[in-house]
Amino acid sequence: MYIGESFIGSGPNAAHINVMVGPRTGPVGSAWAGALSSPTKGHLPYMVVLQPGVPVKPMTAFINKADLRGEQHENMTWGPAQAGVAKGVQECLLEGILPVEAENDWCVIAAVWVNWSAHDADEVFANNYAAAKGAVTAAMRQEPTLDVVRKAALDVKNPFYTPKA
Repeated sequence: MYIGESFIGSGPNAAHINVMVGPRTGPVGSAWAGALSSPTKGHLPYMVVLQPGVPVKPMTAFINKADLRGEQHENMTWGPAQAGVAKGVQECLLEGILPVEAENDWCVIAAVWVNWSAHDADEVFANNYAAAKGAVTAAMRQEPTLDVVRKAALDVKNPFYTPKA
């Protein structure tokens, strides 16, 4: 199993994606099947498509981390966020970031944050595209390295909080 993360952008149109990537016969495949068969109120996992009827390869499940709230948020999630994830994951296969066997024998779970205030479809698309590609790439390269983690541990912060010195 490969695990990756990426945060791209700022403000309400930013994208934060966590991925699990691996063979359908392993824990990622089991989690993938469980996620798609277990929707809950406000969380409706679905298969990512490039176009209607053309799913991404490897098959990718989109898990919304933010519960769906209203028509604009639903449209931003199902529209530009999904399209960005589709493009990012598909490029990873086509560019060789994912191994050849991933096409039909692996799957991807993408846990995707779309802010309830997201409003710019093009920015949501661009950020989710970059975050999806970045998360899958990081997963396959097993990044970050321990040296990067060691340095970041000296200055812990995130877009929502920076500890006082």
